[in-house]
Amino acid sequence: MQDLKNAPIGIFDSGIGGLTVAKAVIDALPNEDIIYFGDTARVPYGIKSEETVRSYALEITHFLLKRGVKMILIACNTVSASAKEEIIQAAGDIPVLDVITAGTKNAVSLPKHNHVGVIGTLATVNSQAYSKSIHAYDPTITVTQQACPILVPLAEEGWIDNDVALQTLHHYLDHFDESGIQSLILGCTHYPLFKDIIPKVLKDGNIEIIDSAESIAESAKTKLSELGLLNESGGEFRCYVSDRPQRFHELAERFLGRSLNGVEVVSLG
Repeated sequence: MQDLKNAPIGIFDSGIGGLTVAKAVIDALPNEDIIYFGDTARVPYGIKSEETVRSYALEITHFLLKRGVKMILIACNTVSASAKEEIIQAAGDIPVLDVITAGTKNAVSLPKHNHVGVIGTLATVNSQAYSKSIHAYDPTITVTQQACPILVPLAEEGWIDNDVALQTLHHYLDHFDESGIQSLILGCTHYPLFKDIIPKVLKDGNIEIIDSAESIAESAKTKLSELGLLNESGGEFRCYVSDRPQRFHELAERFLGRSLNGVEVVSLG
């Protein structure tokens, strides 16, 4: 059990966006070792078939399992929507958490949750994954969704609080004006980078913003505590990618707000 306590948490995404999850986990669990994998050679996942996404996700899952992780966090909404059950099966006794379930639980736990808004990629919105997850808890909740595909490249350029970002957010979020949503789930791991500016764009200042990255980090903390697997002496962060380590390194330091020792390239498939 002690060996498992000291084992790392595995986090993966199709690219850079899942680093918002890694940052939230580092903040919530500073003594945990973390292995992060970004599939930068095959990003984006949102335009690929579900079969392809499942294949990629299982390759990454096996990569993390070979490195002895004690928990896997799916930090990609597209994978959460398409491949969660297959990953759970492949992981065996290793707990698997995903951003969609974590964000949903947060939303439905709020005192006012009769009408939930969701923003995400085209793939996530079209999958209806959040609607299905929310309605599994309470079928009477109204869900209003909006795809925001341009936010991902803006985030990766670091354009998160300039005029272009503001106008783009207005273009997407004006969809929620007069809608009556009480909370808004950030249904893409890039979107927490816009968390400070989104309330300025929303017409209703009382809408609760739900950060799925923070939600899954808290879920991970609770689960590890329940299992008696909280690490007390770790804190190492290791990064793996499938392509372009220099570009990833630059973006990762921006996302994490800290310097990295290095990023290792590995080949999957």
